[in-house]
Amino acid sequence: MAPTKLPKLQPSGVDEAIEEDEKLSQATKELLLSLPRERGWRTPYVYLFQGFWCSSRQIQAIITFQKHFQAKDSDVLVATVPKSGTTWLKALTFATMNRHHFSCFTKNHPLLTSNPHDLVPFFEFTVYANHDDKVPDLSNMHEPRIFGTHVPFASLPSSIKESNCKVIYICRNPFDTFVSFWIFADKTKPGSLPTLPLEEAFEMYCKGVSVFGPFWTHMLGYWKESVESPNKVLFLMYEDLIEDVNFHLKRVAEFLGCPFTLEEESSGVIEGITKLCSFEKMKELEVNKHGTCATTVENKYYFRKGEVGDWVNYLSPSMAEKLTKVIEEKLGGSGLSFRMNS
Repeated sequence: MAPTKLPKLQPSGVDEAIEEDEKLSQATKELLLSLPRERGWRTPYVYLFQGFWCSSRQIQAIITFQKHFQAKDSDVLVATVPKSGTTWLKALTFATMNRHHFSCFTKNHPLLTSNPHDLVPFFEFTVYANHDDKVPDLSNMHEPRIFGTHVPFASLPSSIKESNCKVIYICRNPFDTFVSFWIFADKTKPGSLPTLPLEEAFEMYCKGVSVFGPFWTHMLGYWKESVESPNKVLFLMYEDLIEDVNFHLKRVAEFLGCPFTLEEESSGVIEGITKLCSFEKMKELEVNKHGTCATTVENKYYFRKGEVGDWVNYLSPSMAEKLTKVIEEKLGGSGLSFRMNS
C-alpha cells in the first residue's frame, strides 16, 4: 500500500489536530499538508519527510537542526535506528570520552544519577525540540560535545558531513528491533491512542513505515558512509557488542582518538566502564527505575530485556520468512548481515 498525500477526504479531526498543536509553526503545519502520511506507532500519524517517516514535531525539530547546527571538529554523534542499543551506546561513549573527568570506579559518576539520554541529548527530541526556529545556545556545552540522533545520514546537516566530527552508528538485527520498538511504542504512546496490533505494525515495518524508517535505508546510509569514510563513521552491530563489549569498546576509543593506555587496560578501566554501563547495572539504578529524562519518556521504558533473539517469542514462522525476504531484497549485496539468535 503506497502512502497517499494528505487528504481532502480524511478521518475527522486530523487537520484540526495539526492546527491546534501550539508547538508547531505555521510553516510546519502547511508543510504537513503536502506530505504523505500513515498511521503512527506512538503518534496519530507519521509523515514521509526527506525519504523517512517521522512525527510532526520531529519534522519541525529536524528542520531547525538542519538549518542551524554548526558542528565542531571535536563533536561526537551517536546515531542509531530506534531500539538498537541507543541507550547503551550513549552510556559507553559518554563514560569513555569523560573517563579522565569521571572515574568509572567512583560513586559520583554522572551515569549513576542521570539517564544516558540526559547526558547525551538527542537533536530531534531535546536540543531542537519545541524551539520552532529559535536556536538554542550550545556555546556553554562542555567539549567534546556528544549528541544523539535517529536522523538518517542523508538528512544530517551539512556542517556534520563537512566537519571532522565523528559519528558512531549501531544497528541491530531487524527482527529484534521491530519487536523492541513495537513494545516500546505501546508502553509510551498517549493513553488516548489505541494499541497498534502486532500484525499491523509488522506489515507497516516490512513496507518501511516505521519511525525514521525504512530501516534498510537508514542502515545502508550509515553503512556506505562507514565504508567510504572509515575515519568519519564507525559502524557497530549490537550483537557483536553483546558478544565482546570490551573489544568493541576499545575500537570505539581508538576511533574517537582517545585509546585506552596499557596502564588503563591493566588497571581494569575497560572492564570498569563496561560494568558501569551494563544493562543490568543501569536498569537497577534509582534514576532509571522512577525518573523521566528530557525526551519526556519514563526512564524505565528504555530498559526491557536487551536480549538477542527475543523476537522468536513474538513472530510467527511466516512473519519471520517474510521479513527475511525483505532483508534479502533490500540489503542483499551490501555486505550487511545479521545474527538472529544468541
